[in-house]
Amino acid sequence: MSLKSNDKLPSEVMPLKTVTIVGVGLISGSFALGLKDKKIASHIIGVSRTKASAKKALELGLVDEILPLKEAVIKADLIYVAIPVDVTVPIILEVLNRITDKQIVADAGSTKYVLSKAMEKHPMRKRFVLTHPMWGTEYSGPEAAVHDAFIGRSCVICDKEKSDSKAVQTVEGIYKELGMNIVHMNAEDHDVHAAYVSHISHITSFALANTVLEKEKEEEAIFDLSGGGFESTVRLAKSAASMWVPVFMQNRENVLDVLNEHISQLKKFKASLEKENTKFLTELIENANKIKKIIK
Repeated sequence: MSLKSNDKLPSEVMPLKTVTIVGVGLISGSFALGLKDKKIASHIIGVSRTKASAKKALELGLVDEILPLKEAVIKADLIYVAIPVDVTVPIILEVLNRITDKQIVADAGSTKYVLSKAMEKHPMRKRFVLTHPMWGTEYSGPEAAVHDAFIGRSCVICDKEKSDSKAVQTVEGIYKELGMNIVHMNAEDHDVHAAYVSHISHITSFALANTVLEKEKEEEAIFDLSGGGFESTVRLAKSAASMWVPVFMQNRENVLDVLNEHISQLKKFKASLEKENTKFLTELIENANKIKKIIK
C-alpha cells in the first residue's frame, strides 16, 4: 500500500532527504522506484559507469539526477550500492572513505563473505549494512526495473552486529516498508545457502541452454516445441555473464560443493535410465517431490 501525502512512515523508517544509488540497473532501479512510491526519499541521485544507462535511468524516472560518485556520496543520507560483486569492494571502500558518521551505506550483492572481510578493519565499518534482497529476474539495465519488486520476498541482513544498530534499523525499516521479510545471517553462512538456493539454479539453467543449443540445431524447433517446463527452467540462462561470472568466482568453493552434489544426483537419474530401473527412478522423483512441503 502506497503512502498518501498525509500518511506517516513507520517509526523505524526515517524519511531520507537524498538517496544515492550506485548502479542504475534492475535491483537499484527497482529499489529507487520503491523509495519514490513509498515517499521514503525526496531526491534520488544515480551513479552509472555508462552514459547510456544514466540517460535511460533519467528518462524512466528512476533517478532525479546523475552525478559522479564523489559528489553523489557527499549529498546522500543513504548510499545504496548494487553493482557486480567483483567491483563492489573497491567502490564501497571509496564510499566509506568519503562518508560521515551520519550517513548509511548498504549493498545488494549476491555474495557477502569477501565483502565482509574486506570491510572488517575500516574505521567507518559501523555505517555499512550488508544486505541481499532475494529477488531478481533474467533482465538487466534501467529498463528492467519494476514497481513493487520486493513485495513478499526475503532480504538477508548479514553480520548485523558489526553495524550501528540505528543504521541497521533504518535499512531494515526501508526493506520492510517495501514489503520484504527480514532474515539475519552471518556472511559465511549466507554464501553457503545462496550457493544452494540461488547460484546452482543459474548454473543449471546455463547448462541446460547449452545442452539444447548443442543438440538441437534447429532454432525453429526449439521455439515451436518448448513448453512451460523448459521455458521456466531455462529462463535464467538469459542472465548476464557480467553479473554471474563474478558471483560464481567469489563463491567458488561453495558453488563447487553444490555442483558436485548436483552432478551426483544427475548421475543417479542417468544410471536408473541406463539400467531401466523404474523403481529407482520413481524413488528419485518421489524424494524430489518432498520439496512441495517447503515451497508451495
